Amino acid sequence: MTNLLIKGENLDALNFLLSDMRLRSSIDLIYTDPPFATGNDFAVSEQRASSVGASKNAIFAYSDRLKGNEFINFLRDRLIPAKMLLSNEGSIYLHTDYKIGPYIRVMMDKVFGMENFRNDITRIKCNPKNFSRLGYGNIKDEILFYTVSDSAIWNEPSEAYSTQDIERLFKKVDENGRRYTTVPLHAPGESKNPVPFKGQYPPEGRHWRTSVETMEKWDELGLIEWSKNGVGRKKIYAEEHELKGKRIQDIWTDFKDPQKAVYPTEKNIDLIKRIIRTSSNEDSIVLDFFCGSGTTLKAANDLGRKWIGIDNSDQAIAAAEKKLQGIEYEVIDLTELRKSLAL
Repeated sequence: MTNLLIKGENLDALNFLLSDMRLRSSIDLIYTDPPFATGNDFAVSEQRASSVGASKNAIFAYSDRLKGNEFINFLRDRLIPAKMLLSNEGSIYLHTDYKIGPYIRVMMDKVFGMENFRNDITRIKCNPKNFSRLGYGNIKDEILFYTVSDSAIWNEPSEAYSTQDIERLFKKVDENGRRYTTVPLHAPGESKNPVPFKGQYPPEGRHWRTSVETMEKWDELGLIEWSKNGVGRKKIYAEEHELKGKRIQDIWTDFKDPQKAVYPTEKNIDLIKRIIRTSSNEDSIVLDFFCGSGTTLKAANDLGRKWIGIDNSDQAIAAAEKKLQGIEYEVIDLTELRKSLAL
């Protein structure tokens, strides 16, 4: 497949893609960052990109004037054909904010199914603000993550443990200087026919985490630490966890907005790369139907994925083309395409 940058109204563009039967159920990942129903106009100027309320020298980029039910219906009308493009292994990540996000989630539950809701990811977008307002300062936005099914692509995301993490989580040190912690040999849940280990049974309401044979091997290898009262606990060494890395949670603090954005509300490319690595493979197609300056497209290309971007703003298309310099792709202008087909 050829990478595509489509200029046109995104509902028309999504239906245009659906007209190609090869693309139906072929896209593994959608990341998209629609307007947040702010009621503002956004512009680009030479001084900075994320201008709200155009200055004298600013060039209009896009309008975010739809609000309330009108905005929710606008978005739903686009998510329905977008879902038809997703494969059975597909996922969608929709970037929104704390004001409109809860209403979008209710709508997305209907489109994708409540059972396919996976996460409401909190993204720390900026440093704390100190201006006065009726309400707490807002430093976060949200990413709603849904899948098409339980068979979605999932490449387990992880990050390295910091020195502080290791010292906090693995407080004990053995005779060889190796950091470790311990966990109980038993877990919640009653066992019907408990088997003794070293003459002991699991406490009431608990069961052994593994077989007695495995615990015997652990003990032979010195992997069980015994208390003065004869209670055993399994040793977990830091290096075992360092190799796997730390599991990513649903609050993301490392992906603040770019300080020198080239387009309004431009997002951090490393944030999008995390999503692409996790929910797509190298043979996947990634779609962004509010592609703005093309950050999603650049991230997908950097990671060896094919991509499709859609936007109706002249300024967005120009910014995307600049960001995508040196990359092979086809540009489709839906207005020009219709004119040529009418001839």
